[in-house]
Amino acid sequence: MTLWSGRTGGAQLAPEVAEFLRGDDAELLPYDCEGTLLHAQRLHAAGILTDEELDEARRGLDRIRDEGAAALEESEDVHTAIELALGPVGRKIHAGRSRNDQVATAFRLYVGDACREAAAAVRELTLVLLDRADAEAETAMPGYTHLQRAQPVTLGHHLLAWVEMLARDLERFRFAQAQTAPVPLGAGALAGSSLALPAPPGQMRNSLDAVADRDFAADYLYAAAMLFGHLSRIGEELCLWATAEFGFVRLPLSAATGSSMMPQKLNPDVAELTRGKAGTAIGRLTGLLAALKGIPLAYDLDLQEDKPPVFAARRDIRLALGALTILVRDLEVDRERLSAAASDPVLLATDAAEALVRGGTPFRDAHEQVAAQVREGVFSPPGSAADSIAARGAPGPGAVRAAVAEARARLG
Repeated sequence: MTLWSGRTGGAQLAPEVAEFLRGDDAELLPYDCEGTLLHAQRLHAAGILTDEELDEARRGLDRIRDEGAAALEESEDVHTAIELALGPVGRKIHAGRSRNDQVATAFRLYVGDACREAAAAVRELTLVLLDRADAEAETAMPGYTHLQRAQPVTLGHHLLAWVEMLARDLERFRFAQAQTAPVPLGAGALAGSSLALPAPPGQMRNSLDAVADRDFAADYLYAAAMLFGHLSRIGEELCLWATAEFGFVRLPLSAATGSSMMPQKLNPDVAELTRGKAGTAIGRLTGLLAALKGIPLAYDLDLQEDKPPVFAARRDIRLALGALTILVRDLEVDRERLSAAASDPVLLATDAAEALVRGGTPFRDAHEQVAAQVREGVFSPPGSAADSIAARGAPGPGAVRAAVAEARARLG
């Protein structure tokens, strides 16, 4: 049965058409129950539902939420299934509402919850990184540009750079969550309803926009794409650091896999798969933007394509952040290997040039003098990596523990 069968007199869609049109939206079930209860309360306030009918609707929605898909008959979408599962009160509960404002409401609730879930998982990873950064505040390592050794930093300072990337991701998810707050209920199919229903809290200002807007979903997918871009960079560095060529870290058995053929192998699969999922996350955002760009107001079934990328993004965010948090938490650091790499004398070439500047030499002259020494193999560093690090305070690597404390306070 469909909610629109009155128009067709019960004529059945061809099975191929019904299968094509069916929404893959079961994940919306608890959120649709929440939105439906809100609408039932509006109907009750308007005298369309009795006290007993409101109680019946509340009990039915609680049962459906608790039982999940088992409570539903197969229907063209979850909204139809919930209405049918409510029984007699379900035949009254759609008054003054369309599936257009119904799905927009449920989807906003879903995306808001997904944003909160993502923010909590991002914050969990940042807290682990802050613990590791504090522990490695004085562990010297080379800093790189163009993947070439550049100047000495500390591992703690490097990990704090990852924290800053994730802190921006946290703000993006918080912004996206705020965009889900307006409520589309009352918009109906596109132009409201003649029934005198009270406005829900935070009702959207324009009924056409209320049913057509999916900016909030694009905001979520943008936050997800940026997050995976950052996680990909982190994953790439972990892959490099775990190679024999770098040897800065050893993979933990809690977050690494072996080879089916080569007995000696231990592979950074968590980091690699996280890196691989960045392209998929970017593709989901691009796909939704392409779907939205040409849709006339108000509602069109193109908008059914908004949910699969968001559902998939939520799953990937949850799994990737959970696995990566374990990898970072249990990673073993080879401090001797890092110290040896940070002791490369050419890492102090910039310090030598700046020492000449303090003595009155123009910087360009100092740069050329030190470059000549390096080129001729006679360069002698002016101090140690530790001296160099200590001389470069915030935002450089010389005050990691203070930076960790500030980040903890900022990120709560």
